[in-house]
Amino acid sequence: MKSNKFLPAAAKSLSLRSILMKMRFLLSFIFSLYLVFFAAGQDQQKKKTSEAESIFMVYPSIGFQIPGGDMADRFGLSSTVGPGFQHKTKSNWLIGADLNFVFGNKINEDSLIQNLLTVDGFVISDQGQVANVSFFERGFYAMARVGKIIPVFGSNPNSGLMLTAGAGFLQHRIHIAVEENMVAALRDDYKKGYDRLTNGFSTSQFIGYLHLGESKLANFFIGFEFVQAFTQSRRSMNFDTMQRDDAKRLDMLYGIKAGWIIPFRNRMAKDHFYY
Repeated sequence: MKSNKFLPAAAKSLSLRSILMKMRFLLSFIFSLYLVFFAAGQDQQKKKTSEAESIFMVYPSIGFQIPGGDMADRFGLSSTVGPGFQHKTKSNWLIGADLNFVFGNKINEDSLIQNLLTVDGFVISDQGQVANVSFFERGFYAMARVGKIIPVFGSNPNSGLMLTAGAGFLQHRIHIAVEENMVAALRDDYKKGYDRLTNGFSTSQFIGYLHLGESKLANFFIGFEFVQAFTQSRRSMNFDTMQRDDAKRLDMLYGIKAGWIIPFRNRMAKDHFYY
């Protein structure tokens, strides 16, 4: 479905506005990280951590992604948000895991609910009126990750180029929202016949920069993430096509990811005073 053609014009533009708002938020977040990174870099001219430390980290992250492979045939641009944790050893190895919730507003399935549409492309409610039906991308991927920090660009021993690889599980589906829940064919278990629930094993790679300073605030990572998933439909039948989808899929996501780190050190950071 290239667009929700049976929705009001205002609803049609909602997806674009939502994507632009997310892009503006992400760019603002990245710019804020840049300012913190610049300030941290200036601070490093005054002080440097003498040696690499063992540090446990928790963080919230956000991302903005472009679909690839079979996923591009079903969805448009998406964003992610979720928690994670990592442990950095004294030798700068990383081990951790994260959970990323996927959100999107663009659905490309041409056949979606085609059996419920009138000749004019509308869905009729239980009361015989045009129903307001919207479609959204929903999903998540969970990853266990290992990686390495390589100090570069004069960074302190705990910061630098961040390289990780991961393996885990990815799932996505089409969320169908019906205003006031007034379409019987799209309620409860019937809705599952249209949601294209898909999941499977996934892998990921990340390349970026991680900064861990003495300050409790100037700790973050930012970079590019690539996700590949080997998935398959988990529904016994799609009601609109009256067929089972047994195709093997290669779903991909790639884009920018950033996180704000809360570090837990084995030692208390020393206070520094400048006059």
